[in-house]
Amino acid sequence: MSVYLNGLATAVPPHAMPQDLVQETARKFLWPRNNQFERMSSSFETAGVDCRYSMAPVEWFHEEKNWRQRNDQYLQTSKDLFIEVARKALSSANLEAGDIDTIVTVSSTGIATPTLEARAWKDMGFRTDVRRIPVFGLGCAGGVTGLSVARAQAKAHPGSHVLMVALEACTLSFRANRFQKADIIATVLFGDGAAAACLSTEQHNPEFPAISLKDGLEELWPDTLDIMGWDVDETGMGVIFDRSIPAFAEENFASAVNGAMERSGGCKNAIDRFVCHPGGAKVVEAIETALDLKVGHLEEERSVLRDYGNMSAPTVMFVLKRVIESGQTGKMLMSALGPGFTASFLPFEIGTGNA
Repeated sequence: MSVYLNGLATAVPPHAMPQDLVQETARKFLWPRNNQFERMSSSFETAGVDCRYSMAPVEWFHEEKNWRQRNDQYLQTSKDLFIEVARKALSSANLEAGDIDTIVTVSSTGIATPTLEARAWKDMGFRTDVRRIPVFGLGCAGGVTGLSVARAQAKAHPGSHVLMVALEACTLSFRANRFQKADIIATVLFGDGAAAACLSTEQHNPEFPAISLKDGLEELWPDTLDIMGWDVDETGMGVIFDRSIPAFAEENFASAVNGAMERSGGCKNAIDRFVCHPGGAKVVEAIETALDLKVGHLEEERSVLRDYGNMSAPTVMFVLKRVIESGQTGKMLMSALGPGFTASFLPFEIGTGNA
């Protein structure tokens, strides 16, 4: 039974942060006496990020925050962004909130219990019997795996409508009491954003391209827990972002893709377009090298990184939206690397006609 993507939307919080503003704020308020910061400050110019968006205004970062203050900001701002992107996705799919049978919510940058979809439930108008599936801890892989979970739910309940929302507030983790290179690179790269999709076994939106999703797949590498993740203490979440990630991707990503395609009954050479999470400029380059892609194949990935930074889980869905809007068709493979260390894949196909 086929599962179709019937609507897709993206949204960002209201506070734009151009790269030069982030660099100046980091120099003045986050690490004013950190010599390592000055040695690495050129990364702001070479990261491929022109702007990103934040859940908090730049003044919020002028003073150090504790864990409670960071998570309170996450809770206060995430609900509104969830509602905005969910409504946009429903509109894209010609659906109402009451049509939704299952909600999959992906977020790893704050703790919300009750979870975000419960907090937004009354404003959204979801039914009282809606199924809720919150997913935490997937980091940058959350967008792909979240869509895979949503697809599985749609397939398990034919004719139902599944809403998947990925929302991250990475900037709230910026902190002045850690001087590791990973924290500086995270400040160079990360932004906030949200994406949402509507899935069903039925095609019902004539305005949206015919996009069929296949089973999601993952590749988990042993002894890699320290490559990516969070280091949580009383101040907040400290990023684990190992410098080996680009080299690791260049060495291992192609074999993971080949294995995933074999398990899905296809092959790498049959893919017309790879839709990848742009973790950073060096990661995009590593993926191109690993997969032997032509120059420009990942142009939408670079443009999303440039305009929004790395928003963790939602980022690959921003890329997907731009690929769809560009009119590209054919067999495609969505992918992202995340904590575990893992590669998450979702094969899909965009037809030449509308639903």
